[in-house]
Amino acid sequence: MKQIIAGIVAHVDAGKTTLSEALLYQTGKLRQLGRVDNGDAFLDTDQLEKQRGITIFSHQAALQYHDLALTLLDTPGHVDFAAQTEQVLSVLDYAVLVVAATDGIQGYTRTLWHLLAHYQVPTFIFVNKMDAPDVDQASIITALQKNFSAGCLPFEAELTATDQEELALQNDAALDQYLATGELTEPTIQKMIQQRQVFPCYFGSALKLTGVTELLAGLARWTQPTKPQATDFGARVFKISHDDKGERLTWVRVTSGILPNKTVLLPEEKVNQIRQYDGAKYVLQQALTTGSVAALTGLTTTFPGQGLGHLADEAAPLMQPVLNYALQPQEEEIHACLTALRQLEDEDPQLHVTWSRQAQEIRVQVMGVVQLEILQQLLSERFGLTVGFGESSILYKETISQTVEGVGHFEPLRHYAEVHLLLTPAPRGSGLTFATDCSLDVLGRNWQHQVLTSLQAKTHLGVLIGAPLTDVKITLVAGRASNVHSVGGDFREATWRAVRQGLMMLKQQQATELLEPWYQFRLVVGTDQVGRALNDLQRMHGTFDQPTLSQPGSSQTVLTGQAPVAALQDYGQAVHAYTHGQGQLDCVVAGYRPCQAAATIIAEENYAPVADLENTPDSVFCAHGAGYPVAWDQVPAAAHLPYTYPLATTEK
Repeated sequence: MKQIIAGIVAHVDAGKTTLSEALLYQTGKLRQLGRVDNGDAFLDTDQLEKQRGITIFSHQAALQYHDLALTLLDTPGHVDFAAQTEQVLSVLDYAVLVVAATDGIQGYTRTLWHLLAHYQVPTFIFVNKMDAPDVDQASIITALQKNFSAGCLPFEAELTATDQEELALQNDAALDQYLATGELTEPTIQKMIQQRQVFPCYFGSALKLTGVTELLAGLARWTQPTKPQATDFGARVFKISHDDKGERLTWVRVTSGILPNKTVLLPEEKVNQIRQYDGAKYVLQQALTTGSVAALTGLTTTFPGQGLGHLADEAAPLMQPVLNYALQPQEEEIHACLTALRQLEDEDPQLHVTWSRQAQEIRVQVMGVVQLEILQQLLSERFGLTVGFGESSILYKETISQTVEGVGHFEPLRHYAEVHLLLTPAPRGSGLTFATDCSLDVLGRNWQHQVLTSLQAKTHLGVLIGAPLTDVKITLVAGRASNVHSVGGDFREATWRAVRQGLMMLKQQQATELLEPWYQFRLVVGTDQVGRALNDLQRMHGTFDQPTLSQPGSSQTVLTGQAPVAALQDYGQAVHAYTHGQGQLDCVVAGYRPCQAAATIIAEENYAPVADLENTPDSVFCAHGAGYPVAWDQVPAAAHLPYTYPLATTEK
């Protein structure tokens, strides 16, 4: 049978889990159709999901339709759990993007589309709730083509000549074939779908089981298994969870080769069980073959995005939290809370749990209020901990606007390392990237590897408020080791100090910059309330598009645009008040921009970068048999190596 891994993704309330239930029911997997709002959906297995009526965690189900063996991965729909959805995308052969005909293309639906493009996932589109009044298929197709791709085309049971012509226009080779023969072959159409040139669109109502069989038939006919890129074993970790007995589960997709049970995958860690889940139940397997998805027990150090076997780790996820909260536990529960949160962080690394000894405070990072509420419930129900949270704070970031060569020197007695790093501004949203442009004659391969490893080993902080550094390319350009005294830890110290020393030089030149997160918003208000909304958005320094009616003849208006998270994070309450509960505000993180109130925030934080001893910019030199500290601004004169890019050090 043809084996395909498909994920279902959607904006909350678009009907994603309902469609999953319908697919299982139509293939005979379920005897009774479950309902999300009734708490009996086959794939919403967690008690919190049953209570809330939303999908919070990704779940797996298996179904068969003719010669198609489909492994279905249902994902969370709420924007606050976007990180969990993103984890799944890297292991999919195909995705089914569910769009609600009644809601149009929501802001988070656009975010999902960008994520699917980033991970290059071939995508089918199911337009749900077509049974609603005043819904027009032609206008929906137009909207999909305008917002997503011209390749969003309706697929009927049999493609007409007009359909084939539209398909052929999406690819030059396909057009040549169509002009030569008058039709497109199935392999040609399958290839265009797999290469994300065509996105088959199906229409129906999952709740009423209309259009579901057509979607199944389309998946069976138009999909092709992903060909393995290697013969050696390779697998991708996409999720960490714990079962009801506390057993740690590592969820993987095998991309090539075979994984037998009891394999030693990591140093001193072997696979104890291979579990293939189907809803809440599972069966044990003796081996996993290429294309299979399963949960492994016995592994304790795995993490989402990790590559196993020959596969490299994934880059950092695009979806990052923008809000920071301090826990307010009972004093005697601080250690228990930290232990519980470490387990939850194991499942969701984006929580970024931190513990401050000075403030005796635990902080977590989240996407929004709904995730915070779920976190509170998880701590209560899984760990018996009752906690509150303080006021939220914004997660700012820092970047640079000029190039600089930073130097770090670490030479206590019987130790030695000097590192020169070029810090260069990088495109917005690119994060931190690391490279080397240093001759092996200057610094040996092993020491260069130590520098690059050290750069990746910690979160580098800026020097304005101590926020994470982003959008910078850091390149090793020079270094020196001692044949007698250098060890790997010396290069770690020198590397970290070089980053901070360069940042301090840029701060002196006013070439460091504070960034704040912005939201992409979709605001629905009554037509008579548009003036109030526009005034609010202008006061927030937001940008917005031309207002449109939510539906033809509707009394509600839709405003879309972008505004700072700091201004919008509590605005939903105001919208609820002045629209008397009829308005709606949806927000999706839209990246970082220069902070508008930077001077005020820097003054309030009162961060002293030189006093941050864990991230010191100063260096250590040695004279007369003893090490001594050298302040960051004196390091250029004391450095043992000449600067590779002297202009980068002095330019204003």
